[in-house]
Amino acid sequence: MVDFSFTEEQELFRSAIREWCQKNLPLEKIRDMDSKGEIPHEILRSMGEMGLLVMTSPQEHGGTGADWVTACIAAEELGYADVSIALPVLWLVESSWGYVVDRYCSEQVRDECIRKAFKGDAFIGIASTESGGGSDVAAFKSTAKKVGNEWVLNGEKMYISGTEEAKKLGGGYFVIARTSPAPADAMHKGMTGFYLPINAKGVEVNKRFEDMGRMAISTGGFKMENVRVPDAYRIGEVDKGFYLTMEGFDNARILIAAVCVGAARRALDVGMDYIKERKAFGRPIGKFEGIQFELADDWAQLEALRSLTYRTAWMQDKRYKEGKFSALEVSRMIAACKLIAPHFAFDVYKHVMIWMGAYGYTKECPLEMGLRGIMSYCVGAEGTSNIQRTVIARELLGKEYIPYK
Repeated sequence: MVDFSFTEEQELFRSAIREWCQKNLPLEKIRDMDSKGEIPHEILRSMGEMGLLVMTSPQEHGGTGADWVTACIAAEELGYADVSIALPVLWLVESSWGYVVDRYCSEQVRDECIRKAFKGDAFIGIASTESGGGSDVAAFKSTAKKVGNEWVLNGEKMYISGTEEAKKLGGGYFVIARTSPAPADAMHKGMTGFYLPINAKGVEVNKRFEDMGRMAISTGGFKMENVRVPDAYRIGEVDKGFYLTMEGFDNARILIAAVCVGAARRALDVGMDYIKERKAFGRPIGKFEGIQFELADDWAQLEALRSLTYRTAWMQDKRYKEGKFSALEVSRMIAACKLIAPHFAFDVYKHVMIWMGAYGYTKECPLEMGLRGIMSYCVGAEGTSNIQRTVIARELLGKEYIPYK
């Protein structure tokens, strides 16, 4: 029998986080965060008290041990509440990459970062993109060399979320660096993951980039010049960091899809309220078929995307807990979610803003924050659309059809 219902515990969790969002993330608060360019520390502390931060980490490490379906519930509700998408970005980076770091790191790293991140007193993120490589992870040029019981890291990371938050709160990043030469036909080999404290000696944080959206969370970069970290900061096995990076991307992508589901749902709710009230030619514009048909199409596609997202999260849980699905099977489904969700949510925002006419083009309309924020997922955060297509096609046709080696 197929059961598409959430558990009673999950329904209670959705109610609790929705109530928290209504209390802590009213529209005026979101607009204030967007204009000031920061998320107040008390918001993070409150999320920590709710058990929302790095919630996917197991209870024995101090987390709540949330499964991926429950994490997607949180992502959907946060995406609905914060139309700017900034807080969901910070949250999902920690929930996905924090999970990977916590799963493979030493107890020392847990004490120095992860357990603080649970409370909102540290930031744990991902620093993968470089000036010459984003989606092409194997092209990264950062290096790490073993010297005694330490590693010496050199390189530069660009377009990294949360650099100012990390500097302010403390914490650091999962970084990947080349530790061994790799054969020309397998450039993904010979890379290792590390936990890099943002305040480590030799780390120089660059100036904040001026993004067009999700303004309340910073985007920056940093240089690593002879940064020495103990071997205890190594994440996972030597030369196996590429696989951990792919795991982190999968975790983040499914949460991005859920955030986009929530964001699109919010846009449609705002739009339906508007078209019921706004009149033209003596009647509400919601009575015109031109708008009704677009609304119906968007709602139907939203329901399809929502079902795909939660089914994929369920598969992710089965993969981790029971080994029911292979990593590649789940990756293909996650890639489908990430391929569809951001562009769909962007289109929904665009449609509703057009229904609103001139008002939709003003800063008074809250949806403009969402349009700017969702674009970050469209242009490539956690992997471009064509990378998702490559992952899907590779699994459908076989690895011999991969367009790169």
